[in-house]
Amino acid sequence: MSENSSNVRNRAFGALLATAVLRWESIVTIAMTAILFLFVGDVGIAGWQPWFWLVAGAIAEGALILSSLTDPEAAQQAISREFESKYDLRDIRSHVSRQRLQSALEYRRNMLTLVKRHKGAMRTHLQQTVNDINDWIDHMYDLALHIDAFEDNELVERDRKMVPQQLEKARIRVSREKDPAVHRDLENQIRQLEQQLTNLNATANSVKRAEIQLESTLSSLGTIYAQMSLLGTKEVDSSRAQRLRLEIQDEVSSLQDTISAMDEVQSQRLRLS
Repeated sequence: MSENSSNVRNRAFGALLATAVLRWESIVTIAMTAILFLFVGDVGIAGWQPWFWLVAGAIAEGALILSSLTDPEAAQQAISREFESKYDLRDIRSHVSRQRLQSALEYRRNMLTLVKRHKGAMRTHLQQTVNDINDWIDHMYDLALHIDAFEDNELVERDRKMVPQQLEKARIRVSREKDPAVHRDLENQIRQLEQQLTNLNATANSVKRAEIQLESTLSSLGTIYAQMSLLGTKEVDSSRAQRLRLEIQDEVSSLQDTISAMDEVQSQRLRLS
């Protein structure tokens, strides 16, 4: 389980616990316990003490909370809510990227519906598959933020327009310059501008590749969902479910490679600057 998945589960447990305490049955139990302790007290039974009401209320409340915490459906719903709450799609400025993430989250919700149709080992395998999808979507969100960061960089766009012009002017000047020292300085400037232009083009290309990666990843997610839909209830399908997990892990690695490549391009550009 990834660190992100573990954090989601911890937050989901906290949310589930809060929901269990605040559910109407719990509120009624607490209220009734307080009324019985404060206003009824002794019931005329030998050995009965008013504080027994508090003990009985605590036992009843504990049973209610335990039933909530051990309900697999409630737990899964809490995890799903906490997972999606991590992603504020309003932070994604690219309309295309935002739509792809919305579709990815929709696929995930539909996958959870498919999981509920199965039992036993198959259900466990499919739930593990959805957990892997969580990492997948997490990387998609990170990639969308990277795309935003590159597309919103006005300095890069300005330089992509100006550097070729500067390079052309420097080449014209060096062809006409007679002074050796000035000629040498112009040659150094040309090399720097050429390197800068290479980096700028690499930046633009990395954004294009990232956009393609995001689109192909969503297509792959749709394929995984279709394959999950076709899985039967037979145990033999468990091996197919395991193959799905391997495909997802490969896709996550590919997403991570794309993000790392974008970070490397960015670091190279900053070093040049």
